[in-house]
This record gives sequence, C-alpha cells and structure tokens, in this order.
Amino acid sequence: MVLVESRHFLLSLICLLKFNQIFPAGGSTLGDLLQALEDYLPVLLGLVKDGSPLQHKVQFVWFNQEDEAEETAVYSAWYEVLSVLHLMAMLSLSQANLLLLPRTSADGCQPKISEESRRSAIDIFLKAAGYLDCSVRHVLPQFPSEFRRNLPVDLAEGVLRALCLHALGQGVDIQLGLAIDSTKATLAVKRRLACEMVKYWQQAQDNLMNLPLANGWGEKHRLFVKWKYIEAKAAAYYYHGLILDEGNTEKSHGMAVAALQAADEYLKESKKACEAFNASVPVSRNPALWGTMKYLFEKIPKDTSSKVRINRDLYSTEKIMETAPTLPDFALALKPDDYQLPIVNASWNEETNKAQLNLEKLKG
Repeated sequence: MVLVESRHFLLSLICLLKFNQIFPAGGSTLGDLLQALEDYLPVLLGLVKDGSPLQHKVQFVWFNQEDEAEETAVYSAWYEVLSVLHLMAMLSLSQANLLLLPRTSADGCQPKISEESRRSAIDIFLKAAGYLDCSVRHVLPQFPSEFRRNLPVDLAEGVLRALCLHALGQGVDIQLGLAIDSTKATLAVKRRLACEMVKYWQQAQDNLMNLPLANGWGEKHRLFVKWKYIEAKAAAYYYHGLILDEGNTEKSHGMAVAALQAADEYLKESKKACEAFNASVPVSRNPALWGTMKYLFEKIPKDTSSKVRINRDLYSTEKIMETAPTLPDFALALKPDDYQLPIVNASWNEETNKAQLNLEKLKG
C-alpha cells in the first residue's frame, strides 16, 4: 500500500513538471520531486530485499527520451530503481543549471551569477554524478546480461557513464570560471582545469559512440557533448599556449603560437557545433555567452593575434610549428559523490511481521 501511494504521489509531481508548472524562483517543484524520489526509494527497495520474488511481480512503465520505443514496461523492481536514480540525476542536472542562470542583482547592475550559486551548482553536479555512478556500479550488475542489452538506450551503461562524465565536466567548467575570476589562480591551475575538462568530455563522447541514440533527443544529446568537448579543447590549448609562451627559447615560442592558433580554430569550430546543437530537433535558442566561454571568446582571438604577430616578427616562419603541441595529461580530480542506496523502509518489516503472525494463527 505504501509503495502504491508513494508512486502515485510521484506521478502527480511529474505531471506538474510535464506541464511546466515549475516555480521560477528556484525550481521548487524540482526539489519536491527529488525529495519524493528519495522517500520512494527505501519503499521500493523492499521489493528486492534479500532476493525477494516480489521483484518480478510488479510491472513498471517508463517513457523513454532517447530510445526508439516510446515507452518500456518491465516486471522488474530493479528496473524501477535504475529509472528512479536516472530521474534523480536528471533533476539534479536541471537544478544545477537553474543556479547558473544570470540574475539581476539587488543594486540593479548587469545580470550575473554569484559565486555562491556557482559553488552550490558544483555540489549538485557531483550529487548527480553520484546517482549515475551508483546506477552503473550497484544497480546494472543486478540484471542478467541479456536483460542489460535490452534496456532502453536511456538506461544503457554508455549513456549513464556519459551523463556522469557530463556532470563532472560541467563541474570543472565552473571551477575554471572561478579560477578565471580569482586573482590568486595561476595559469598552471587554469591549464590543468581546462585539460581535465577536455578528458571528461572526451570520455563522455567515447561512451556515446556507437549507441543507437534516436528520435531527436538522442542526437541532440550527442551534439551537446561534441560541442562541449570542442569548447574544452579551445580553453585547454589557450592556457597551454600562454604557459609555453613564458619559455625563453625559440622552440617554446613556436609551440606557443601553434597552441594558440589551435585554440582559435577550436573556438570557431565550437561556435559551429553550438549552432548545430541548437538547430537540431527539438530546436533550441542560441544562448548568450556567459561564464568561462564569454571570457575566452574575448581573449583567445585577441591574444592569438598578438602572440602570432610578435613571434613571427622575432623568428622565421620555419620556427613556427604547423601542428599544435600535445596537451599535458593530468589525472582527473573531480569525482562523483559516494552515493549509497538507502536502507529498506521499516514498513516492510512491519508487513513481514504481520504476515508471520497471520501464518502462525492459521497453523494454530
């Protein structure tokens, strides 16, 4: 009974989201739904407790976003657990991105994103990554191999891993923006963050490769990751070029010019990737530049032009490298939250005790 009531309440909240009844001040309905999902999981996990046969007695139905099939109906409580964790992650991504919307300050100045909002968004991105990491490490192994292969693409391991890396990539992007705004952050720190961002988005792209992402949303997902990967490479080559330019040799200066030229090319390519993403169905608006990329779109063309002119005045054309130098390889520092599935709701113990008492009465 508790399970039915919990899921009915969830469906009511989801309907509010479906009809865009989200409060603009901060996504209160998103928070309500996340809390309801967190309350629902302990109840749901009672169906799979100790390998209970009940896990295959209830049919769960979910609509798909990126799969060819419009919906999937399965007699599996673990499928419901996986779907709930996926929804919790997606809602968390939405919450974090709502915090990153520029807001007009009390003094009426140009809309901006506060440092507090940016740091809170990082925490939420890590939480989203934690839900997805738990899905991959603890929930997917509960399914037989054949069942896993037949899951809708929304819940495929590659998509879950890509979304986890997506959350971490956005988190590092915000860290880089904070470093750019800080007078204490060195070029080395900024380069490291930018290079880590490249690795997160590259791995996200690799996980989506060869997956049958369909019906518009799937292709849009793929285009988004491609766009962010190219942006990250522009940032990484820019900071790598600035550090190389600090060297005292002709070779380092030549490598710096090549890196900055690569940054400029990737910046132009990222603009095209952004336009392709927004033009794909469902069509979306081309967003105004903000944060890290707003800064880099101003700095990269200017600094590249300046450094190329200076170094070509100093050295012969032969000293300027034609290909960009390899980016440094840094270990990834940002990790998902260590999310653990909650303990089973106490109501299941009460039901079990009632059943045992009734059985004893019948025997008596």
